[in-house]
Amino acid sequence: MAFFSDLVRCETRLYNALNDQLRSRHGITASQFEFLRHLRDHPGARVGDLAEFFAIGVGATSKGMDRLEARGWIRRIPNPADRRSSLLELTDTGTALANAAETTFTAISTLIQATLTPEQLQASAEALQQLRTTLEHHKTGTPAG
Repeated sequence: MAFFSDLVRCETRLYNALNDQLRSRHGITASQFEFLRHLRDHPGARVGDLAEFFAIGVGATSKGMDRLEARGWIRRIPNPADRRSSLLELTDTGTALANAAETTFTAISTLIQATLTPEQLQASAEALQQLRTTLEHHKTGTPAG
């Protein structure tokens, strides 16, 4: 199916371009930016929340948080509702980095906006949202365990 192949190739190229720009401008990877941005927009998230949102394993998410914490970008605070888990929040440095990196993310996204008409962009956004909702509902691509 050409659509699926094109979708995967576009995602790969855009992700690689974003990753390269984030590395050169901010010294972070695209996945680190995604974590920082999510925590900026959802302070107090737990590792399990991030794992579910990004459809990756809890172990990989926890290791990612360890790396961000070691760089001083996030901190773990005790979860008052559940002593077995921690809540994650950005440090001031992490917030500044997420905000600075957002400009790079926005610059990459302008390539899409410059390529598609507003109508194509709207139709694509609606189709991708519907596909994502269906995949999440059926837990398609969610790691086991």
